[in-house]
Formats: sequence, C-alpha cells, structure tokens
Amino acid sequence: MTLRLADKQAIVTEVGEVARKALSVVTAEYRGLSVEEMNQLRAEARRVDVYVRVIRNTLARRALEGTNFSCLQDTLVGPLLFVFSQREPSAAARLVRAFSKQNEKFLIKALAFDGQLLAVNELDKLADLPTREEALATLMVVMKAPITNLVRTLAEPCAKLVRTIAALRDKHQTES
Repeated sequence: MTLRLADKQAIVTEVGEVARKALSVVTAEYRGLSVEEMNQLRAEARRVDVYVRVIRNTLARRALEGTNFSCLQDTLVGPLLFVFSQREPSAAARLVRAFSKQNEKFLIKALAFDGQLLAVNELDKLADLPTREEALATLMVVMKAPITNLVRTLAEPCAKLVRTIAALRDKHQTES
C-alpha cells in the first residue's frame, strides 16, 4: 500500500514525538507472526503503557533523527517492529522478552537506552531493571534504615535495664 506524502509526514511526526519522550526502544523482526499473535502483543503493550509500531525503515530513520535513538540508524534493516517504553525504561524490554519466549519467530534485532545502542544479549539486563514502584520502595527502605537504627540504639539501654531487672526478679522467684 502506497502512502501519500502527508501520511508519511504524519507517521514521521508521530513516531518522532514518541521517540523524544521514550526512555528506551527495542526493535524486533516480526516476520512469520500471525495477526492474532501481533494483536496479542499490541494488547499487552497497551496494558503496560508501551508504544508499538510497525514503520518503514526509511520513515523510521527520519523519525529517529535528533532523538536519543538515532544510534539505531545502522540497524534498521528488514521488517521491524518498534517498541518504545514510555514510563519505565525496562517495560519494553520485559514485554519483548516475554513475547519472544512464546514466539520463536519473533527476533530481537536491536535495543537502545539513554542514547546508547546496546547489544541484543543485554536485553535481560535492561528487562531486569526495577519498575518505578520497586525503585521507590528500595529508596524508602534505604532512607528509613538510619532512622530505624538510631531509634533501636536509643531504646537499647532502657530495654537492657528492663531485661536485667526481669532476670533478677526471675532469679529471686526461683530462689524463694
């Protein structure tokens, strides 16, 4: 299907805006997947707030110019699916990793994070990054630890005195 110039410009603008706001991107070859499998991937992507788009490589090159993902220019070969993480850097990687385990025809071609092209074997590292909620929870635990330790340290002399008095009481009760 041929696209008119206005349609091409709209696609480049849309994908360019998504790329400017995205935190990471994964490209994959989708050759051999059924429509049902692609619909399943798109439904899961909507659920985790990930942008999925099939776009011609020439249009993708134009859309990625001037973004953090211009490093992907040399990898744009063949029919590619672009998966952009919108809120969490690891969301697209987790989605693609899970989908590629279910569908062996789905081949991961490239991934980029923070303006750097990563090797395909680093997908697991990117996918294993904590979610925003997990990172905030870890931060809160780290921030809370010194205060908790201070309270325990300040309370320990009183607790030790109480335990000593209780031990003396128990000793006197057993002697009598």
